[in-house]
Amino acid sequence: MERLLGSSIQIDPTFAYYRGRSASSIADELELAGYRVIHYFVTDETKVDGELIGHFRQRGLAVWAMVLGNGTYTTGHLPKDWPEWQMTLLKPVHDGYFRLSPFSYRYVAWKKQALAKLVRTYPFDGLEVAEPYFPEWNGLSNGVYGDVGPYARAAFKQRYGSDIPDFKHRSSPNYYKNNPILYRQWIEFRVGAVNRFLFELINGEGGVRQANPDIRIATWSLGVHAGPDSVEKLREFQGLDAAAMISTVRPDVHFIQTHWPDWMRPMLKADYCKYYEPFVAKIRELHPHIPLGVQADIGSLKRMRRSRKWLDDFASTAGKLGYATWTAYEYHLGKYMYDEPPRPVDSERIGADRLLVRFQKRVDVPQGEPSAGMFQIVQDGKIDTERPVEVIETGGGNVLLYCRRFPKSPFQLFINNVKDTPGLLLFPGDRANETARPCIIDIEADDGK
Repeated sequence: MERLLGSSIQIDPTFAYYRGRSASSIADELELAGYRVIHYFVTDETKVDGELIGHFRQRGLAVWAMVLGNGTYTTGHLPKDWPEWQMTLLKPVHDGYFRLSPFSYRYVAWKKQALAKLVRTYPFDGLEVAEPYFPEWNGLSNGVYGDVGPYARAAFKQRYGSDIPDFKHRSSPNYYKNNPILYRQWIEFRVGAVNRFLFELINGEGGVRQANPDIRIATWSLGVHAGPDSVEKLREFQGLDAAAMISTVRPDVHFIQTHWPDWMRPMLKADYCKYYEPFVAKIRELHPHIPLGVQADIGSLKRMRRSRKWLDDFASTAGKLGYATWTAYEYHLGKYMYDEPPRPVDSERIGADRLLVRFQKRVDVPQGEPSAGMFQIVQDGKIDTERPVEVIETGGGNVLLYCRRFPKSPFQLFINNVKDTPGLLLFPGDRANETARPCIIDIEADDGK
């Protein structure tokens, strides 16, 4: 289990930043960034990059399969009757996310089968179901609240022998504020539904643990800094009781995910997770020894992108608070991608005439032509004009260079005008960052291997 803890990062390979490049370059970039644990965000259980997972594992990186519990952004892989699985909200929402009901037997059965196949097919070290909860924080006020559809109504009727609370008609005796007993039953019903849903996916007949007995499991809940009653409010609004979830599912690790009222704040301080201690305390009452993790968002909105220093400070705070692991959504979303110039961080000789240079981020380098001064050999402080260097392949942050005869002794490589790829970021820009001037990397001697 230890290899799945510590510093980790989330990636979603469907982003443009990862497309059109080699799987090995992605694995190289994340390894060079210092990460040993990857949370691979699976947005479609039928489309997983097995080659990328293989490259992660070849480098000794542990890989979580991270899936969403309460819905999906894409529906092409779902059976034709999937519209019948949807949650009903008090107020319809059309935001590109399709919320699916844990009360739908067909959805639960399909999801369990899909996850079981996922962990049988690909060599993931762990599986985690993020966002298994109901919508939404303050949903009773803004109408983004559910599930109040036919499946939920039928299940509540079967359990309690009555209709669900009325959330619209203030004069009704069953209006949720007029009938506190009924409303309390509804809250407990929703908490139980979230946890039973997860139990069925993970521990049910034909579920994840049966499909792959060796796989590690992580559960996820939310944290929010919204006053002294934040823990109870989250339980009420979204059916989240982390301690009860852990008791039901029996995971190997539990993550506290930063809720949007916090991560959306532009001036959020890097030590904000100290305010999640009430959530931690509730968990520790029943589960004093389970490893806990905390998750941050570092750039889903333009105004709240986080710097590298912010992320380092967040990681430091998590360690001081006793978290066994931390992660962030999503690796290439951080502000450092927009601000930092490309920087060569590693090189590898490949035979006598090839040299692989690895940058810390994706670069835009033309290939199949002379480098036109972009890469030049330097010896004794002078550029070696007798040994032109050609770019023969570019893949992400990896650039493969050719020279008819690279020096066998140590030398320096002068790098000029290498640019990054601002058009491939979440918030594309026209201004590319360039390598520093001068930019020189030391190349070790050719050992002849």
